[in-house]
Amino acid sequence: MSKSKRHRRNAQRSPNAEPASARWTRWVAWLLCAITFPLLWLGGLVTTTKSGMAVPDWPGTYGYNLFLYPWTTWLFGPWDLFVEHGHRLLASLSGLVTIVLLVMLYKYESRPWMKTVGVVALVAVIAQGVLGGLRVVLDERLLAMVHGSVGPLFFVLTVAMVVWTSRSWLTARKVDQQGLARLAPLAAATGILVYVQMVVGAMLRHMPVTVSPYSFESVVKVHLVLATVVLMLTLVVARMCVASAAPTGVRCTGWSIIAVVLLQISLGVATWISKYGVPVWARGMYSPSSQSVLADGWWQAHIVTAHQAVGSALLASLVVATMLAWRYAPASIVNTETESFSKGVATG
Repeated sequence: MSKSKRHRRNAQRSPNAEPASARWTRWVAWLLCAITFPLLWLGGLVTTTKSGMAVPDWPGTYGYNLFLYPWTTWLFGPWDLFVEHGHRLLASLSGLVTIVLLVMLYKYESRPWMKTVGVVALVAVIAQGVLGGLRVVLDERLLAMVHGSVGPLFFVLTVAMVVWTSRSWLTARKVDQQGLARLAPLAAATGILVYVQMVVGAMLRHMPVTVSPYSFESVVKVHLVLATVVLMLTLVVARMCVASAAPTGVRCTGWSIIAVVLLQISLGVATWISKYGVPVWARGMYSPSSQSVLADGWWQAHIVTAHQAVGSALLASLVVATMLAWRYAPASIVNTETESFSKGVATG
């Protein structure tokens, strides 16, 4: 059978088949997202292990081009050098994939606003790289905190690009359901609160040792109160997603939110115990050996880093819930519910 006949037969069998260019664009978006999430983990590990100044120069590494630094020195050198240089390499790969995705969007994407999103992503990844470099050159703690707070936003953008390039998003049909319209503003507000909580967590992670005990205690209390509020709101959002009559994606997002928030709370408790020991009121349930704290130990470093990274996953899940609720609910209902929600927040 000739190639042209085979092509005509395949077109007749699947008249709604998407172009290969759309699949490739989606796969590149997935690749960028898959690179960015472990990049958050590695960046968090840099902060937790205090490896940020293991390489004192930028954009090179000890005078070498970033990509030409001897791999034996990197792999078999000190741990802090391995973490910091690895973070730079993975960040560079993230930037290169962002460029590839932008080129594909400009070549194949028919939605003009998606091309704008690609430009925003490129600007964001460049800005994030510059922030990380200035943090090293200036050895500035505030820049480190800003760098750590911007990273989750870029990850959320990569997740959004995966959703926007998905076939389910492109073929979605509106569902006349009031619950979806209420879900969109609530999930968005909860996501904003989660991000505020992450910024407070970044303040704790980058707080200098010279800070007063009162200031440290105040930030910790704010973090704990926000954690309680976030837990309640995310469970409400998750329940609305699971109980929704919308397509499967919304319900799956709800279950994902439940799993991630429970994991995050567990990691938060483990972080507290690993850093500060078992609370006084709970010490009767543990042997004395479990109350010891090993500063910057292996378990402490990875538990704290996991707590920071999973927070980004929770934020991304809430953003996906917001996007899907908005996508499937009729625009008139969403606008009405959003206006009512905003008025309710304004009046307290």
